Order: sequence, then C-alpha cells, then structure tokens
Amino acid sequence: MRYPSPLLEGTLLRRRVRFFADVRLDDGTEATALCANTGSLRGVIAPGQRVRLSRSANPGRKLPFTWEQALVGSTWVGVNTAVPNAVVGEALRAGLVPLQEGRDRVRAEVPFGRERSRVDFVVEGAGLPPLALEVKNVSMAEGDRALFPDSVTERGRKHLRELAAEVRAGRAAAVLFLVPRADAAAFAPADAVDPAYGRALRWAAREGVRLAAHVALLDAEEVRLGPGIPVDLSSGRRNGATLLPGKPLARPRRRR
Repeated sequence: MRYPSPLLEGTLLRRRVRFFADVRLDDGTEATALCANTGSLRGVIAPGQRVRLSRSANPGRKLPFTWEQALVGSTWVGVNTAVPNAVVGEALRAGLVPLQEGRDRVRAEVPFGRERSRVDFVVEGAGLPPLALEVKNVSMAEGDRALFPDSVTERGRKHLRELAAEVRAGRAAAVLFLVPRADAAAFAPADAVDPAYGRALRWAAREGVRLAAHVALLDAEEVRLGPGIPVDLSSGRRNGATLLPGKPLARPRRRR
C-alpha cells in the first residue's frame, strides 16, 4: 500500500482523548492530526518522539493530517489501524498470503455470524471452503515479542467466538496479526493486558481457527506485507512454547 504522497515528519507534543495528536512539524508549524487508533498505544508513544503524518487530499476534511507512524527506539511503528486491512487486502488480491492457500476471490467487510458482525475478508476459490479472515493491528511489543491487545477488547473476543462458529459450520476461519514494526521476532497474546482475550485466542486455536502473524515493512512512502513470524500461545513462557509456523525465534532475552 503506497501513501498518496510521502509522509511528513515532526515531533509528538501530546495525544488527546485518544483520537487527536498534536504535532510540531519539521517546518515549525503545529498541527492536530487524527489518531485512527482506539487502543492505548502502550509502549509506543511518548511526548517528544518522532512521528510521521499523512495529509488528506480532501480539502473539505476538518483535520487534514492523520497520524501514521511513530519512532520507537530505531524502529518505525505503524499506529493507524486502518492501514492493515489495506495492506492485507492488497496482498490477498495478489495471492501473497499463505493462509489463503490459492483462494483468489476476495470480498471485504462481509456480514457474518449470529451476532451479525462484519469480518474483514472472505476469501474463496481453489475448491476450498470459504475462509473468513480477521486482521488485527499489533503495535505493542516487549523485547522482540509483539503483543496484542494493548487494551481490553470484548470486540476481539466476540470475533473469535464467531470465527470458531464458522469452523464448526464446515467453513474455514483465521486471524492474521499484522505487526507494523520490523523488530518483532514472534507474536503472543498480551495476557498481562487482557487475560480473557488470551484465553479466548487459545480456545479459538483449539477449535480450529488458524492463527498467523506477519511483520509489515514500512517507510515514509509505503507499507507492505512482510515475512511470517511464529505465534506463541505458551502464556509468555519460551520454554515448551507452543509455536505455529513462522521464521525461527530470536535468542531469548534474560528476564530480570
């Protein structure tokens, strides 16, 4: 996914009521940008850090800027939760997502389930059962482990229940955790933040919902799907970890 124009850089002054970010751009002007992320952005944002904004081409938009990325250490991290669906949708249509297993017909924002939610994608074809695919943006990390969620999410648990129902009905279902930061070597549920989601994710995996995680490669001009990383469902323990396929884990860091 390419941005309409290269992102503008500046310094974060503050985040306000979750939906707004005050930024001093490098030309010295101050702007309020939309923060399209309802999560806590725990461990990602701090006043004074470098950020990147996109500018809308719509002259009638009240806030012309959207907060896209934040620099954490030496790594740019994607914070706009609208981006992952665009990135994954583009990759699905190009046949680049291993989960799709040759399915090539892609529909977005499809109503499904008894609670009439909307699943991010339904992918069909190749003589296989339709695949209901939910995409999650993962910005938080601890060491080299990406963690989701960064705040309590009943909506996320509801999605897992509905995906498991799809499997029980003879169809296929999966969650793809997109990690827009290049420093992640594995993904795990954030049990310290939302233990109920961690339990629901492990239950969904036992029910047959497939789980995958990919890093997203990003810069000031584009975001694209990167390599897969392991999904670790071992409640934070590296020894005896339950790992779903991906690239090898980095060497464990000693906990203090």
